[in-house]
Formats: sequence, C-alpha cells, structure tokens
Amino acid sequence: MVIGPRKLLQLVKTKKLVEHLSERELTNPEGAGFDLRLGEVYKISGKSFLGVTERKTANIKLVAEYKKTKKTSITFKPGSFFLVKTIETVNMPKNITASITPRSTTYRSGLFLRTGNVPPGYSGGLVFGLKNEGGVPVTIEMGARIVHIQFHEVKGGGSMYRGQWQGGRVTAKKKEKQV
Repeated sequence: MVIGPRKLLQLVKTKKLVEHLSERELTNPEGAGFDLRLGEVYKISGKSFLGVTERKTANIKLVAEYKKTKKTSITFKPGSFFLVKTIETVNMPKNITASITPRSTTYRSGLFLRTGNVPPGYSGGLVFGLKNEGGVPVTIEMGARIVHIQFHEVKGGGSMYRGQWQGGRVTAKKKEKQV
C-alpha cells in the first residue's frame, strides 16, 4: 500500500524519513509522495567492471552542484549521460520501501532518468542515471524538481539493505568485493 502525505510528513518529523525537503514538500506535497530536487551532477569516465563477486564503477567528476546562495544551471546535450544525486536524503525503516519515478517534464523534454527501488534499511542520498535521449539540449536549474518518490509498506517481513552504497556514495574508488 502506498503511504499518503499526511503519514509521510509525520514520519519526516518523527523518524527523519526524508531530510532536506523543500518548503513546498513540507507544507503542500502533491500526489502520494514527495518531489525530489537535483543536487549534484557527475560526468563518468574510465572503465567499469561488474563481476560475480567483485565490481568497479566508472570514475566520476562533479560538474554541477546546488548551492542555496547561487542560481546555477547545467545543459544536457543530446546523447549525453550523467549520474545525478538529489539534495534530499532518506532513512528507510525496516517496514518501508520506496519507488522513484521521473517527473513527466523530464521525459517531455527528452531526458530519461534511470531510477530504482530504495530498500528498507538504506540511509543516504539517492543517485540515478540521466541521459538526454531527445534531439535538443535541455538546461536544468540546480535545485529543480526532477523525480517523485513514493513510499510503500513492507508486509510479512523484509530484509535490511546491506549493500555498499549505504550513505549515498556515487562511485567506488577501486574494485570491491560484493557483500
């Protein structure tokens, strides 16, 4: 079952379910979740390796970052791919999971976000892939709303996240053994 905004706001206040929400989301969220904002943009380079027991992700370089005191934008050229991170962070309890979907204005502009599930027990920032699959450059102001997160109750027990991305890191600096 999707958890509604009234209960979510209570969990934000009592359990810090989502931290760093915008004033808009804290006072008048739309739909059945929260809109999250663009906080950091990373260009990837080098090589990646995805093995059975070891993995190494690509190198990253921070190319844009949200700052409250300064308006900045970034332009995504057609065909370009970046990793993006939200301003907001989450603290998922054992009985809640979350799904992330792009806001429709992203794909209406030609941008496609590669999002996923946020498992119980995960705590940290949220990182996605973003690719401009359209034919025109798209400029986004840092801090703009780009994804919507919905929270769901886990019934019948669940397992806590034990992966290596805990805390919201964006890449692995070296080859790592999988847990």
